[in-house]
Amino acid sequence: MATENIYILGIESSCDDTAASVMLNGRILSNVVANQQIHEEYGGVVPELASRAHQKNIVPVVTQALKKAGITKNELHAIAFTRGPGLMGSLLVGTSFAKSLAFGLDIPLIDVNHMQAHILAHFIEEPDFKKPPFPFLAMTISGGHTQIVKVSSYFDLEVIGETMDDAVGEAFDKSGKILGLGYPAGPEIDKRAKLGNPKAFKFTKPKVDGLNFSFSGLKTGILYFIQKQTKANPNFIEENLNDICASIQYTIIGILMDKLKLASKETGISHIAIGGGVSANSGIRQALKNGEQKFGWTTYVPKFEYTTDNAAMIAVVGYLKYLEGDFSSQDITASSRLKI
Repeated sequence: MATENIYILGIESSCDDTAASVMLNGRILSNVVANQQIHEEYGGVVPELASRAHQKNIVPVVTQALKKAGITKNELHAIAFTRGPGLMGSLLVGTSFAKSLAFGLDIPLIDVNHMQAHILAHFIEEPDFKKPPFPFLAMTISGGHTQIVKVSSYFDLEVIGETMDDAVGEAFDKSGKILGLGYPAGPEIDKRAKLGNPKAFKFTKPKVDGLNFSFSGLKTGILYFIQKQTKANPNFIEENLNDICASIQYTIIGILMDKLKLASKETGISHIAIGGGVSANSGIRQALKNGEQKFGWTTYVPKFEYTTDNAAMIAVVGYLKYLEGDFSSQDITASSRLKI
């Protein structure tokens, strides 16, 4: 099996992006993503609209992924798909399609945990990108999840800290909504933060014991602060937007880094990897790099296109499971709250 060329098709449909990727022996040949702009006008993902868009996009996306990879579906060795966690309607589209295609081609079906895939995206074969050695700590930060995971092997992962309410991506988006920014607000806050003073306004960090997170209280604190300031000065947001964004981002990064420092201290692990859509944030990436100098960490940041939801990360987990002979039955079902 080691000398055989193994082609894996990965399918991702956990939220509002329909994605397909073809992998050959750990190397990505294609990685196609169809984004859904329709949710922007609602200020968040509308599940019913997302699942309908997946139904519309999945065949063209898979077709394009195969075409870009330069292979036909008959050359595939297995189909890997996101089983969960995610929006149930969205997951069902990808799960049903993957099961049908695997059945029709008479090849193995491989279910993948979306959160595990964000972590194992670090093991996609990419020139100039180093892979973390085991054990390492993975901080997975996205619109729906905030976790610190101890990774002892590809398939031995332990969640040692997670959010008790809002995820870090929600903290960015809800703060952006308060400020009148569009959805998703994270990239806009990041862009404006570069132009502002991160210490212009002080926001209180929530006090949470251990390695768990909480962002709900921060969002409420920001809301009350903005209400108070705009009551005194209706133009407060407009006049101070860059400083407000910089101060919000500075506080959020501080919360993440405090927990990561504690996790590293408690476990004795100094290899730190990040993943998930929010890991594209330039401030978080810089803070992680600074940790190399301050705390003696070795840090790992995946290629930008493998941070947000994508099918390449599903394909690499599928490839690793294929090598283990870890296949799914046709009875497998989607799970919106699937745990690592």
